[in-house]
Amino acid sequence: MKITSLDPIIVTPEVEAAKKVFEALGFENTHAPSNTIADKHVTSYRMKHPNGYHVDVVGTSEAISRDRTLIRMNVDDFEEAYNILLARGYKNVHGDRIDGTRSATFATMEAPSGFRISIVKHIKDHE
Repeated sequence: MKITSLDPIIVTPEVEAAKKVFEALGFENTHAPSNTIADKHVTSYRMKHPNGYHVDVVGTSEAISRDRTLIRMNVDDFEEAYNILLARGYKNVHGDRIDGTRSATFATMEAPSGFRISIVKHIKDHE
């Protein structure tokens, strides 16, 4: 399995304020896909720094009272990454459900300590 990128995700009820912080640090929004995932509307603002760093600032229709942080791990083999984390005690936060859109397959995995990793495999051939 190859990890193609690894960077932070901030899920926040204060999307605009979080984006402004990163813009002040030199990041710019490169794209902002919106999807419905598990009956919740989600918009992910992919922000990039000129030095190559990335951060995703995510807004959701789910009622959350404070920010959540996790690591986004893009991989070339979703099943292998998923099984590696399962073998080390991580659990899928949505039971056995694997989520996806026409451009990606993903799952959020939580360690016994509470640390979360979102595994993402991009689908290259989509319309």
